[in-house]
Amino acid sequence: MSYQPKYTDPLIDQLYKAILTLETKEDCERFFDDICTISEVQSLSQRLKVAELLDNQETYSHIEDVTGASTATISRISKCLQSQTGGYKLILERLKAKQK
Repeated sequence: MSYQPKYTDPLIDQLYKAILTLETKEDCERFFDDICTISEVQSLSQRLKVAELLDNQETYSHIEDVTGASTATISRISKCLQSQTGGYKLILERLKAKQK
């Protein structure tokens, strides 16, 4: 069964297609510098780190200390990791494979 997004919107589709055209880390830096505030990029990176720590079975208190994320954010990400969407799991697996 293929993934069915929660929402469909032509503008969001265009954003996803734009992201898929990025080829290098510098491309990503340039694009995200233009499209996001530093706070938005930091928030996204914090969420990814929380997901990584949860995937490594770290405790909420440790994750809160390391990332500064609230327990509400940690809980939300934990639910996402357990969901069938699998976006975090997909990215974490790909990052681990690249580190090998």
